[in-house]
Amino acid sequence: MDALDLARWQFGVTTVYHFLFVPLTIGLGVFVAGLQTAWHRTGKEHYLRLTKFFGKLFLINFAMGVVTGIVQEFQFGMNWSEYSIFVGDVFGAPLALEALLAFFLESTFIGLWIFGWDRLPKRVHLATIWVAVIGSNLSAYFILAANAWMKHPVGYEVVDGKARMTDLWAVLTNSTALAQVPHVIAGAFVVAGGFVLAVCGYHLLREHRAGGSGGSGGASIWRTPMRAALLMTAIAGIVVAGSGDTSARLLHEQQPMKLAAAEGLRHDTAGAAFSPVPGLEVPKLLSLLSAHDPNAVVQGTEDLQARYEERFGPGDYRPNLPVVFWSFRVMIVFGLSTVGLSVLGLWLTRRGRRGAPAATRVPREFPAWFARACVLALPLPSIAIIAGWLLSEIGRQPWTVQGELLTAASVSPGVSLAEVAVSLAVFTALYGVLALAEAVLLTRHVKAGPEPVAPAAPRTPPSRDGDGHESADPRLQPTLMY
Repeated sequence: MDALDLARWQFGVTTVYHFLFVPLTIGLGVFVAGLQTAWHRTGKEHYLRLTKFFGKLFLINFAMGVVTGIVQEFQFGMNWSEYSIFVGDVFGAPLALEALLAFFLESTFIGLWIFGWDRLPKRVHLATIWVAVIGSNLSAYFILAANAWMKHPVGYEVVDGKARMTDLWAVLTNSTALAQVPHVIAGAFVVAGGFVLAVCGYHLLREHRAGGSGGSGGASIWRTPMRAALLMTAIAGIVVAGSGDTSARLLHEQQPMKLAAAEGLRHDTAGAAFSPVPGLEVPKLLSLLSAHDPNAVVQGTEDLQARYEERFGPGDYRPNLPVVFWSFRVMIVFGLSTVGLSVLGLWLTRRGRRGAPAATRVPREFPAWFARACVLALPLPSIAIIAGWLLSEIGRQPWTVQGELLTAASVSPGVSLAEVAVSLAVFTALYGVLALAEAVLLTRHVKAGPEPVAPAAPRTPPSRDGDGHESADPRLQPTLMY
């Protein structure tokens, strides 16, 4: 093992840790904004309670995401200086837009949302959370556009061994980015939906154990967010599937080695079969999915290896085949399990058919076994989206920039094995502590449940001085802190 191997491990560990928080932040932010919008439109107290409850969970996760994301930037200078030199001119624009525009919107308006309760007009305060949500999605777009360029570089030229951007619009509208962005964002909604389902399921189980009916008292507050999460997860699952189909066709054209590795296809095959699990094959399905032609030729890893050696010179151009193969299947199985659970939940709580007696058309409540399944399914969407990320990044190896820059040529030349080992150990331990802190904080807040909404304080009539003038309420006077 050398410094390159440890540098890859370090970047992989820190990226996976960071990616535990990012999808949940993106999806949960939209969910909280939706709850607050419902409160704004209806004035119902339970929407306000749910907004503040899930809002705190969102803020805990957002803070951890920011902390773990900062380390990512330092690694480019620490372990990947050659990569930074090569891509710096291209990455400068999208990452600057992410920091100066998207993250600025996100962080500023989240601050306004946190401290704006009872200080900002109701509509203005609602707008702050929506602007923050827009900022987080823009941030994801710019980062994913930069990442997509590594897989399908466009709008550039190589000058003196460095990539120089010639067309910013081509970089931002890269076909790979346009497929990857909705795929990842929709995956984030599935993660958030699974999280909300687990939280609601936990509280519904508590109500059942306490002898609640499931339709009255404290339990009734959880039906609304649970139904909303089921619907969000089901719709997002459809988007994930559709964008995944687009991504598969792009892999067939742009990254055939990744596609072949994901399917375990060794040789070029016309009418290639799709194998969901080893030993089971669906004839011609892989060709149909990747090229929309059941008789299309799908290239295999061994034949591609021979072609790449002729084009790029000696070397092994195959990724880690077992990791790519199984990551693909874990992503599909765990993702489909979460979406299937959401569809089942929508069916279980459907209303009775039209024309049936009124008593049978009331909304059905969630059975205890389904609530328990939602709690147990909590890790599934996170595992699925991380497996998808591993497929995407490891499947590109041995390239950091497809066809232009090898990973072996991207590492910092002056970094020793011992230095990388120390930083890897420190970062892994630090991220482990942060992950534990997040788990403790989220668990504590989930168990506590929504707080009751305090009634508005009655307005105290203004007092008057000896001349008959109103005197200001002393509680509103500024305090001098010196």
